[in-house]
Amino acid sequence: MVAKMHMKEWLVAQIQSGTYQGLCWEDEDQTMFRIPWKHAAKKDYKQTEDAALFKAWAVYKGKYREGRDKADPTMWKTRLRCALNKSTDFQEVPERNQLDITEPYKVYFIQQDQGSVRPQEFSRTKDQVYIQAKRSPSTAGVLDKPLHFQKELFHTSNEDMKPLTDDHMYCELTEKKTVNQSPAPTTFLISTHIVSDFRMQVTLLYQGHRVMKVTTRSPEGCFILQGRVPLGNEQIYGPCTAQQLSFPSPSSVSLPSCLIEAMNRLLCHLERGVLLWVAPDGVFIKRFCQGRVYWSGPMAQHTNRPNKLEREKTFKLLDIPTFLNDLQGCLQGKGRTPSYEIELCFGEEYPDPDISKTRKLILVQVVPLFAVELMQRFNFVKTEKRRPILTSNTEEKNM
Repeated sequence: MVAKMHMKEWLVAQIQSGTYQGLCWEDEDQTMFRIPWKHAAKKDYKQTEDAALFKAWAVYKGKYREGRDKADPTMWKTRLRCALNKSTDFQEVPERNQLDITEPYKVYFIQQDQGSVRPQEFSRTKDQVYIQAKRSPSTAGVLDKPLHFQKELFHTSNEDMKPLTDDHMYCELTEKKTVNQSPAPTTFLISTHIVSDFRMQVTLLYQGHRVMKVTTRSPEGCFILQGRVPLGNEQIYGPCTAQQLSFPSPSSVSLPSCLIEAMNRLLCHLERGVLLWVAPDGVFIKRFCQGRVYWSGPMAQHTNRPNKLEREKTFKLLDIPTFLNDLQGCLQGKGRTPSYEIELCFGEEYPDPDISKTRKLILVQVVPLFAVELMQRFNFVKTEKRRPILTSNTEEKNM
């Protein structure tokens, strides 16, 4: 029986074979390679082509048997992504990624057998932040030991959540110490390519009344829309594996009949909704619905006038390297607590300094949980912004 190749050997063989379109070397020295990374929500997504490499890895590892197991391209992709992130043979190079083009791809550096390290020009890029923090009562517990926290990876299939015991997404903070050196600030290294906790807390408000609060768990993100994604409409969405969060009926809230009527008219234009997801380098959104959508957040162009999401265009709402840089500055006492909360407003201009957010018909608050956990780990007590008064007793749903 022929012994199976290690992942590095297997991937190099696939690159050299030229079998997979888009899988190729990034440089002449063959130290980095491109791997096609098209999102399933793309209009031109084709499973046979865009999921071919991910499927091949699943077959090679015995996770998928042709003709016996149900095809699951999202899970194939997730497994390869986890394997790359956990392997010591590969290191993602985020500054070379191209994820917003027609044929998106990621770039990975291959660690050489002789133990060579990543080229110096890439040794400290925007995906890595060295954090120095003076010991204080607020950080003492954190600085005593290296920090590791893991999140079970979940997959949505027929709306049932199934934990994968062999794959984990995790964020790691590694303490760096200098030998024979006088007491000095402790340094931590945060690598954003493993900040891959894709969960989000999504809170939906109708005129300040909370009608839904959900912690999403799908690695493909979530749709926020009216109704459900139409079955068989793969030309628009591709195979739909993202969670689906449907707008509740406006009649579920005690509002004047004129407002309920206005909300029903608005919801008619939100059938295709928006797709929201967390990637290793940030939080992204794509608007599909006809109804207008506005937003506010860390990367919004304006803070006191509306920011509109254009239709069929991907927007980055939060940049993870920037968030980590801001966290570094905050730990060093050089800046404010980093911002990570995002708000979406459907059908009405937002932000609107003349109108309170509690008067907006449909407002969605989005909080990426990787940011929350980092803040908690460093014992930052974030000053809560004035939020709409929540009058609903709706309990949080974990979907």
